[in-house]
Amino acid sequence: MLINLSNHPSSSWQKEQMQKAEETYGMVVDLPFPQVDPSGNESYIASLANKYFQNCLEIFEKQAGIERKAVHIMGELNLTYSLVNLLQQHGISCIASTTKRSVFNKDNGDKVSAFSFVRFREYKSINKNQPL
Repeated sequence: MLINLSNHPSSSWQKEQMQKAEETYGMVVDLPFPQVDPSGNESYIASLANKYFQNCLEIFEKQAGIERKAVHIMGELNLTYSLVNLLQQHGISCIASTTKRSVFNKDNGDKVSAFSFVRFREYKSINKNQPL
């Protein structure tokens, strides 16, 4: 199962992204990424991270017999960092989607950007003892 914790519901994903998610993780469940108060301190972020960590665990627990658990997490950077760390400490894989950006010029001179799904990439820590 893949929990989509982002501001982009899976119903708006491109066909290729949804196919890859279903092939790899089975079902996809949306959990909207919260609005994060920019004036919030580190304790506020820790509290939000713990709340959404618990939300993810509850979603996983509702599905019996899940073989593969992952969270697609994309949002405000401090909360994402804290939540990825919590999830990984509990053996839950965290991924982000990557896209290719194409820019088109309209006849009126406006630029339009289009994004195409490329792949899911796992959040990984770099061990300082491993060569890059």
